[in-house]
Amino acid sequence: MLRAALCEAAWAASCTKGTYLAALFRRIAARKGKKRAIVAVGHAILIFAYEMLKKQEPCRERGENYFDNIYPEKTATRLIRRLQRMGYQVLITKEIAETT
Repeated sequence: MLRAALCEAAWAASCTKGTYLAALFRRIAARKGKKRAIVAVGHAILIFAYEMLKKQEPCRERGENYFDNIYPEKTATRLIRRLQRMGYQVLITKEIAETT
């Protein structure tokens, strides 16, 4: 019964916009399929619930850009390759932050 409830919650979480769980679903579903992604998201929900009970703290939303912010160089490389496969010529220059 717990698995069914977690899968139902995972389906609902996968339909939300701008959340970590929806980003996790899309990321896994692209590689493994929707059903496996739902089980993985259900597992993540279970882990969140356990950590909230263990630490007695509310859950902090990581946001949909969480995976992009872990390794920004990998994200940039992946997006550059994707544009090149679409036929674009890509020239990248890193922005220098101004200190005032």
